[in-house]
Amino acid sequence: MPIKLPRSLPAYDVLSREGVMVMPESAADAQDIRPIRIGLLNLMPKKIATENQFARLIGATPLQIEFSLIRMTSHETKTTAAEHMESFYRPFAEVAASGEKLDGLIITGAPIEHLPFEEVTYWDELCEVFDWTQGHVHSTFGVCWGGMAMIHHFNGVEKLPLEHKAFGCVRHRNCAPASPYLRGFSDDMVIPVSRWTEMPRDQITAAGLPILIDSDETGPCLVEDAAHRALYIFNHLEYDSDTLKQEYDRDVAQGTPINVPANYYPENDPTRAPLNRWKSHAHLLYGNWVSEIYLTTPYDISQIGQSSTDLRR
Repeated sequence: MPIKLPRSLPAYDVLSREGVMVMPESAADAQDIRPIRIGLLNLMPKKIATENQFARLIGATPLQIEFSLIRMTSHETKTTAAEHMESFYRPFAEVAASGEKLDGLIITGAPIEHLPFEEVTYWDELCEVFDWTQGHVHSTFGVCWGGMAMIHHFNGVEKLPLEHKAFGCVRHRNCAPASPYLRGFSDDMVIPVSRWTEMPRDQITAAGLPILIDSDETGPCLVEDAAHRALYIFNHLEYDSDTLKQEYDRDVAQGTPINVPANYYPENDPTRAPLNRWKSHAHLLYGNWVSEIYLTTPYDISQIGQSSTDLRR
C-alpha cells in the first residue's frame, strides 16, 4: 500500500521519482481501508527536506499511510514559504480543537540545542503537545531535539552540553535485539550524528527507561518509554546522503569552526561524494515502528488513549 499525500505537496513528485508508492487523496479515499494516520510536527527550518525524509521512510511499508503536517501555533517559520505552510500545514491548536486522534506522531528536532528548554519561545505549547499525545496519539516518535525535549518533559532527564560537536557517522551497538523496533537490525550499525548536547546514560537508566541503541563514542541513541507510548532517538537515521555535507558546507561558508564529519567522506576527503551506510537501518526502524502501530492500535481510532491494552491483530 502507498502513502497518501496531497498531489501538490513537493514530496509527492520526489517520492514518485524514487519509486516509493504514493497515492493522491482522491484515490485513497475511494479505498475501503482504514489508513494508519501519522502526523509530522515539523520543527526543522528546512520544512520540505524534512517532509521528504520522513515521508520516504514511513511510505516504504506495505500499509496505507495518511500523512499529515502540523506546525506550532505560536511560532512562524522564516525559512519556508508562507504559501507552502498555509497549503499543507495545520497549527497544533486547530488539530487539538478538532478532537482528532493519530495512530502515530513524529516530532522532529530543531536547531535550538544551545537554549535551555524553558527558554524556547514555543516551549509551553510544545509541553501541551506532549501532554496531548497521551490521550490522542497511539505512539509518538521524538527525534533529536524533539526526543530530548520529550524525555526531559516526561522523565526529567537533563541535556548536557558537549565540548565539541558530535558530528559524523558513528558506530552504534544493538542493545535490545529482541525489541520489535529492532527486528532485522545488525549487532552494530552506523548512524549519522549531528548535535552539541547529549542525554546522559545514567539519568536515562535511573528513570527506568531501556536504551535500545547505544554508542561508546556519542552515548545513548534510541530509548523506549513504554509508559508514555514513545520512542526517543537522539541521532539522525532519517538523514539523506548529503545532509551532513550540507551542514558542513554551511558552517564552512559562514566561518563557523567545524570538523569534517567523521567517517562520512571516503578517506575523510570533503571533495569526494559521501557514501550512505545507514539507509537500510533507517527503513528498518521506521518500518518496524509503523508495523508495531498497526499491530497494536485500535481499529476504532476514537479508542486511542482510552486503554493501554495490547491490541495486536
